[in-house]
Amino acid sequence: MLAAPETLPGISPGVYSAEDFAAVSAIAHAEAGIVLAEGKAMLVYSRLAPLVRDSGCATFGSYILRIREDAAERNRAIMALTTNHTFFYREAHHFEHFASHVRPGLVDTAARGGKVRLWSAGSSSGEETWSLLMTLLGPDRAAGERIARGDVRLLASDIAAHALRKAEAARYRADEIKAVPEPLPRIWSVPAGDEVEIAPAVRSMARFRTLNLHGPWPMQGKFDVIFCRNVMIYFDNPTKERLVARFAEALVPGGWLYVGHSERVTGPALQMLATAGPTIYRRSDA
Repeated sequence: MLAAPETLPGISPGVYSAEDFAAVSAIAHAEAGIVLAEGKAMLVYSRLAPLVRDSGCATFGSYILRIREDAAERNRAIMALTTNHTFFYREAHHFEHFASHVRPGLVDTAARGGKVRLWSAGSSSGEETWSLLMTLLGPDRAAGERIARGDVRLLASDIAAHALRKAEAARYRADEIKAVPEPLPRIWSVPAGDEVEIAPAVRSMARFRTLNLHGPWPMQGKFDVIFCRNVMIYFDNPTKERLVARFAEALVPGGWLYVGHSERVTGPALQMLATAGPTIYRRSDA
């Protein structure tokens, strides 16, 4: 038996076993592609013990039976196991590259009445979404508002519904947004006491959807830009390669993929994606 930390109300001592951890690991991998190494046993206990208690189950084993049968409860468990850590303008070189190499073409497309589509995959609580859209709208308010009135949309998706609710609320501490270079935060946010709210023009372009990247994707069209950063660190290599290949297929010819600083494109996707910078890839025109 694994030694459990402080017992929570409704959880008897010694009810969390190595077999329970193995079962949770298998469910997490099958459901969301998440790999839980053996060293994560106590993290799983701490994240799931409150759910075991709230569900009325007396043991982890009975809770595992519950999540195998109950899709909604299974989703709650998966969300509890994921970490929604992010911040504004994270990995600044990506936004700098986007501003200098990608934005001009997208702005031109929008000005000609064309369609521009971006995807923040694994968007968490929205900091990446708003950093990207503020960078797209740029430092000129009038020009940015013209872009926002065009056929320009960003899909912000995440498996964690609670993170998406925060993203859609679009309110953050004032000090959090300071990571975005001026004048973008001054132009594209509105003070609200000790907080700021993302400006309506920016918010009008975002659409929020709960989505498990490991499952089916309902989107029909293709994307000019996909940001999926620090999400694949939870996956094993075959899962990463399948996901990146799907991203490549979801890009328009010449579209851009940005991944996290410790992530790399490998496998079949390399037939479609060429390296364009540190953790930046571009789909071939063919």
